[in-house]
Amino acid sequence: MRIALAQIISTDDPAANLREVERVAELAAADGAELAVFPEATLCAFGGADLGTVAEPLDGPWASSVRALAARLGTTIVVGTFTPGDDGRVRNTLLVAGPTPGHGAHYDKVHVFDAFGYAESESVQPGDRAVTVRVAGETVGLATCYDVRFPALFLATAAAGARVSLVCASWGAGPGKVEQWRLLTRARAVDTTTVVVAVGQGDPATQGVKPSGGAPTGVGHSVVVSPLGEVLVELGAAPELRVVDVDLAQVDAARGSLPVLANQRFAVASGPQG
Repeated sequence: MRIALAQIISTDDPAANLREVERVAELAAADGAELAVFPEATLCAFGGADLGTVAEPLDGPWASSVRALAARLGTTIVVGTFTPGDDGRVRNTLLVAGPTPGHGAHYDKVHVFDAFGYAESESVQPGDRAVTVRVAGETVGLATCYDVRFPALFLATAAAGARVSLVCASWGAGPGKVEQWRLLTRARAVDTTTVVVAVGQGDPATQGVKPSGGAPTGVGHSVVVSPLGEVLVELGAAPELRVVDVDLAQVDAARGSLPVLANQRFAVASGPQG
């Protein structure tokens, strides 16, 4: 599978962010990407505009524009957005826009980031189900940022047949956080013998922007990790588009020699839904 890691830095302007998605997705498609993966919070950066004012339903104009873009380019696009939730909160949603009209899905982030002094649950309502999608004939599991600390979600999607695990993130900066990002993405790959493709927001500091308010705005370091935990690709902190060829035969080889999914003795708590 040919996958584009679209490590961008979103702003508090959804219209400007949509233009950036269009620009980068066009470059990715021109380089043959079957799948273009953008970060969490691409619709609007954390710490910018009030999320309740920018959240749109999945049939709203922003998401509809992404779907039209995916159909025009013939490329699946995964992008982080926000959709209306209950009680004044929003859902932290990954939109999967397929290459043909009507082909797509969405995933609402299950594990909200109430950690390191940040309380995402105050504004974000958690989802309640694991999700897999079909991309270019492959089953792909979906996860968002803080989800990467919870192996059960990845085991659920792998049990449903995922050979690729996507993680879209706006990873909070801080001491040791980049090292934790590397450790966790590698661990989830080894847990599930999947290829982990983890794409985060770039670090605003690389563009001379100092984040305010403690919001998780990104550190970069998007990665592709083999099913045996080898980091195959790692970007730096700055915005970058990287198109990579992922050999999924390595998943079958890893599962043949290290059948952790077949050998596990404890049931996964909740299975995925498409």
